[in-house]
This record gives sequence, structure tokens and C-alpha cells, in this order.
Amino acid sequence: MAEFIVRVLIYLICFILSFTGMSAVDFERFLKKGHVREAQILYWLLVLALATLAAQFVMAFLYF
Repeated sequence: MAEFIVRVLIYLICFILSFTGMSAVDFERFLKKGHVREAQILYWLLVLALATLAAQFVMAFLYF
């Protein structure tokens, strides 16, 4: 049970950090005008992917 809580906390911390880090990137330069919904979907997918990769990286050091 404690391992599950640690994993969830790691994922949450990595999600918050990746969300904060991605806010520094200017996406308007890369996206078409008028495609707000697609830009938001892309932003959330990138944040989730970055958070998952970072959390797996941290857990690889903790558990191996």
C-alpha cells in the first residue's frame, strides 16, 4: 500500500512540474490560428507524456 502511495505522489509531482515547465514554451509560434481546441489537446497530451516519462525515470532510480 505504501508503494502505491509513493507512486501516485511521484506521478502527481511530475505532472505538476511538467505542467509548470510546459507553460514556459510559446506554442502560438508552432500552431495554426483558430485551432484552439486542437492546441489544448496537444498541450495536455504533451504534459501527460512528459510527466509519465519523468515519473518512470524517477521510479527507475527508486526501485532498481
